[in-house]
Amino acid sequence: MAEQLVALPLAGLKVVELGSSVAAPYAGLVLAELGANVIKIEKPGKGDDARGWGPPFYEGVGTIFHSLNRNKQSVVVDLGDNAARAQLRQLLVGETDVLIQNMRPGQAEKLGFGAEALLAENPRLVHATIAAFGQAGPLSDRPGYDPLMQAFGGLMSVTGEEGRPPIRVGTSLIDMGSGMWIVIGVLAALLRRTETGKGGIVGTSLFETALGWMLYHVTAHAATGEEPKLQGSGSPFIAPYGGYRTKDSMLIITAGNNSLFQKLAMAVGHPEWIDDPRFHTNGDRVGNRAVLEDLLNAALSERTTSEWVSVIEAAGVPCAPIQTVGQVVAHPQTHALDILRRSADGKLGFIGLPLSFEGMRPARNEPVPDLGAHTDDVFAKALL
Repeated sequence: MAEQLVALPLAGLKVVELGSSVAAPYAGLVLAELGANVIKIEKPGKGDDARGWGPPFYEGVGTIFHSLNRNKQSVVVDLGDNAARAQLRQLLVGETDVLIQNMRPGQAEKLGFGAEALLAENPRLVHATIAAFGQAGPLSDRPGYDPLMQAFGGLMSVTGEEGRPPIRVGTSLIDMGSGMWIVIGVLAALLRRTETGKGGIVGTSLFETALGWMLYHVTAHAATGEEPKLQGSGSPFIAPYGGYRTKDSMLIITAGNNSLFQKLAMAVGHPEWIDDPRFHTNGDRVGNRAVLEDLLNAALSERTTSEWVSVIEAAGVPCAPIQTVGQVVAHPQTHALDILRRSADGKLGFIGLPLSFEGMRPARNEPVPDLGAHTDDVFAKALL
């Protein structure tokens, strides 16, 4: 196991996370794992809604909250109370480097936490907002959630199989992607601050993130005027590339060029495919995708996935079985990367930051805070 870095890259940085659910907390999690002191602002009573999302629960708190809020401090603030709001504002203008917020449009400004007001008193502050539909436009005042944006942003229109209903990607891709974009923006603003001495305003939205993930689909549509077709596990641009049926399950194969296709044809016992004019180039194979898929499924049905993985990998063609979460966690490759983390009692598992420095992965491993556990301490220090 790699040793902890002597000093995490963002050690000494103070971040206030004025957000809930997934997007802002994910941004806070990334910054926390990089060493920042992340102060999570929660509402009285139940705190972040994600504390109650479940089952499953661990120690009475939703496991999704555990996964997103490790290595943070919890401070309870009643935003409807003038005195409590004033305390929080003092923290933001007095010593905070970064504010991340995903409140409903206009709410931060109404409460006195808007960018213009805070930067006037703390010009070094980086004020980062994750909106729903963005800062402008006819929908800018609407709230939004991950499934809505996967639908509205077009992602669900290209996810699934022909003849079946569109489906949502099985993780909060838009929320966490928005968190990642805001982290990138924050880091860029902090870098600029080292030269100018000033922070600034960083913004993204769930809708912009959804549009960002549609990158090459939008370009293809612009070039052809055609709507993308559902490809299941495949790609509209490459063949063979996707999931194919074996004797006992499915196997993902990615033969993205002529050389790989030729190796695959030899490996599955059909060298005649190499000279078949329907499969000469990738364009030919994409144009004759249905024929090629039928041939591949027929050939692969003769052996199990495990057997084919050995044969096809030996031929130098990338392939993989479709693993369950349990299989992923147990796999030696996962363990070799030292990315798995466990709670202090060893009962709850986490995925660490997918990033390393000098070959070492940041390894903060502090549990999620109890609701309001750091309120008194944080505000006492802020008033010194």
